[in-house]
Amino acid sequence: MKKIITPIIIIVIAAFVLVPQAFYKVDETQHIVLTRFGEIKSIQSQPGLKIKVPFIDVANVLDKRLLRVDVPRAGFPDIQSQFLEIDAYVRYRITDPRSFREVLSNEVTAGDRISNLVVAALREEVGMRNREEIIGGNPIDLADGTQKVEPIVQNGLFAREQLTQKVRDVADARAQEQAFGIAIVDVRIKRAEFPDSIVDTVFTRMRSEREIQANALRAQGEEQYLTKTADVDRRVAIISAEADEKANLLRGEGEGQAISILAEALEQDPEFFAFRRSLEAYSKVLNDSTTLVLSPDADLFKFLQSAQGSK
Repeated sequence: MKKIITPIIIIVIAAFVLVPQAFYKVDETQHIVLTRFGEIKSIQSQPGLKIKVPFIDVANVLDKRLLRVDVPRAGFPDIQSQFLEIDAYVRYRITDPRSFREVLSNEVTAGDRISNLVVAALREEVGMRNREEIIGGNPIDLADGTQKVEPIVQNGLFAREQLTQKVRDVADARAQEQAFGIAIVDVRIKRAEFPDSIVDTVFTRMRSEREIQANALRAQGEEQYLTKTADVDRRVAIISAEADEKANLLRGEGEGQAISILAEALEQDPEFFAFRRSLEAYSKVLNDSTTLVLSPDADLFKFLQSAQGSK
């Protein structure tokens, strides 16, 4: 009995040891790179159960899905030589398992190499743009003293989206040149801000820029005020001159009409007019405080001597 049990136990143990070494499973989300002493023997991408040489062949698993690499935070100078601390990440997919295995070996090495490509592309693209384009918006001062960020659109894309697409294209092209066996699908900037060491300097510069802008606006306002004041003064002078001219014309016309009316009245009854004028003269000249020494034949008394105004 013992002789029968012992071979069975040996067979079971051998099965437990050899079966995992002889068979391997390919998942639908995986590439399997089969290597023998470091040399690639085959690539398996179709799901299923596969066979390999036990203890000699090694099944190296590569992921078919989108993979993510977080790019180390670093400082990048913009077109104005202002450094920005940028956090970014990359998403890529393995398209050629053989090249990936031969050049990059594994995902850890791939993450380092891809990060270097993206950092180089970011440094080039950021160096050709200003701060507003990198951040993706332009701050606008509102009437209530607050600010809002207006998105910058270039060629139908937001400025940051255009930047990340350009970085992705450059990094992907270099990855293809170096036969990494991958396709860089996306590059995204998580955060872009000034380094802590230069925040005070940046704030000082921003205050100086705002002060210069405020002074320019004040000067512009003062210029507009003086222009409008001079224009108003000129219009007032013109209106006053026109009014004086019109008043003088009306006054002259009135005086002319008065003279005409007076002449017409004089022509109708000169004697009565002379009598009325004499009465006005009497009321002004002859009073209790007036002493006159005149000849009785003076014209002033002709209406006092007779009803006909004669002696």
